[in-house]
Amino acid sequence: MKKIYLVLGLLCLGLGIIGIPLPVLPTTPLVLLGMVLLGKGSQRFHDKVVSTKFYQKYLKKYNKQRGLTVREKATILFVSTAMCSISFIMIPSIHLRITIIILILIEYIYFFKCIKTLKQSDVINYDI
Repeated sequence: MKKIYLVLGLLCLGLGIIGIPLPVLPTTPLVLLGMVLLGKGSQRFHDKVVSTKFYQKYLKKYNKQRGLTVREKATILFVSTAMCSISFIMIPSIHLRITIIILILIEYIYFFKCIKTLKQSDVINYDI
């Protein structure tokens, strides 16, 4: 079972990294899922990944507090929506355009319903 977790974790992490420049793939959820799967597959690999500067800077606070501030949510949603809008404009297919709209709506619903909103005063600073 651990090998399955490792393969799926590496696949999600790879797709998340590919999603950084591509507006269609959601980077953060794939990286987070990859972290969870890799953590279940190998404690050593998990420890190595969580010691990286990328994890310390971008994921540690979310992982510890399970929430984002309004500003962080707005920034993520703005960038994501802008990238998806570029795809929407450049894709001629109506079916793919509808899919992009549905993905954007799901993203907004998820951010507002599933991710806790932290007040700035509740944020704990996790230094590297």
